[in-house]
Amino acid sequence: MIEIKNVSKRFGEKLVVSEIKLPITENKLTAFIGPNGAGKSTLLSMMSRLIPKDIGEIYLDHNEVKSWKSNELSKKLSILKQSNGVNVKITVRELVNFGRFPYSKGRLNKTDYRIVEEALQNMGLVELADQMIDTLSGGQLQRAYIAMVLAQDTDYILLDEPLNNLDMNYAVQMMQTLRRLVDEMGKTIIIVLHDINFAASYADEIVAMKDGKLFTHGTTDEVIQSEVLNKLYGMNIRICEIEGKRFCMYFQ
Repeated sequence: MIEIKNVSKRFGEKLVVSEIKLPITENKLTAFIGPNGAGKSTLLSMMSRLIPKDIGEIYLDHNEVKSWKSNELSKKLSILKQSNGVNVKITVRELVNFGRFPYSKGRLNKTDYRIVEEALQNMGLVELADQMIDTLSGGQLQRAYIAMVLAQDTDYILLDEPLNNLDMNYAVQMMQTLRRLVDEMGKTIIIVLHDINFAASYADEIVAMKDGKLFTHGTTDEVIQSEVLNKLYGMNIRICEIEGKRFCMYFQ
């Protein structure tokens, strides 16, 4: 379980995350939603220790994240940031191999290779595995980075807007893969999403943030309500239900 206790963060004079208190349920897919500048990505980065928090505490399996040794933390928690850059000449498979580094230290064994191949298959990259990453389209490269994170095979997976650059087909495939990781392998996934319909369709729980503060937190059915989303985004959003799933209509 991840537990966030009264966490705040400033960048200069700007308070970007303000006194967030939040539990993240294990073995669930939790979506972070909210307007731009809500503090979602900053909170995710503090949870993974990429940036330090100013005040407050974040616990991972009852231990404060700052107390974890780096190598042990990298076996427990992985993160995909919005912007990634690997400025070396490597193939897709070599990039995905990096996900196994906490375990292999560069010397992959049969188990490592099997997990890498599974990650390539899950992201539809088998035919591109030997292609150099600097020849990929934006969507292909995004899938390669996601495959690298999946190959890290951690209990907790944090993804910051991973659907960027993905077409509809691969975005759906990726969300289906994440859903399987939760349902079949017991992973805990926290994902920042701009498309609230993906959150409505695939998330178990939703964390809504606005102006650096926690706006609301609950099950998907509790949060995907017109009265909640209208206040969150400052616009009129209709909720429709098709085959038992809720969809948000905001293109009027």
